[in-house]
Amino acid sequence: MPEISRFYGIIIAIFYNEHNPPHFHARYGGQKVAININNLNVLDGEIQPRALSMVIEWASLHKEELLKDWELAKENQPPQKIAPLK
Repeated sequence: MPEISRFYGIIIAIFYNEHNPPHFHARYGGQKVAININNLNVLDGEIQPRALSMVIEWASLHKEELLKDWELAKENQPPQKIAPLK
């Protein structure tokens, strides 16, 4: 699971050979969530509302980069790091 960003204790990753729709994973503490890149809806899991709002804010700023990383990971190429939320 390649980590592509980390901020405020939240870890963002994209897995290799994942299923559609394009999505990424966020972990915070013991909680996990999968988020659709295109519409930023939660696909699976749950994290604290404050952490989720930061993840959604970050993803909205980096949607193009996330889609590029999705394509790289689909082809078993290492995704690029993305700047954290500041």
